[in-house]
Amino acid sequence: MSERHTSRKPLKIAEPEMRSEYDFSGAVRGKYYKRYLETTNVVVLEPDVAKRFKNAASVNRALRTYLKGSKRGLTTGSTATARKRAAR
Repeated sequence: MSERHTSRKPLKIAEPEMRSEYDFSGAVRGKYYKRYLETTNVVVLEPDVAKRFKNAASVNRALRTYLKGSKRGLTTGSTATARKRAAR
């Protein structure tokens, strides 16, 4: 691999953390947090597992194959919902 030297932009002098025109005095911390937890199903894969899958669709495909062979199986409607999510 050849070495390339790129010109980088100089670092800016430290700016204030918050601009004066932003006003969060009436804000509520965590206002939508509960709703987010109810509607989100995020699974974080370990790095060694994540290397084996290119995207969410491949993970779902592997899990469906696994579940077909297990006693538990899939719940009704989960496949169609998962396909809609994977297609996004």
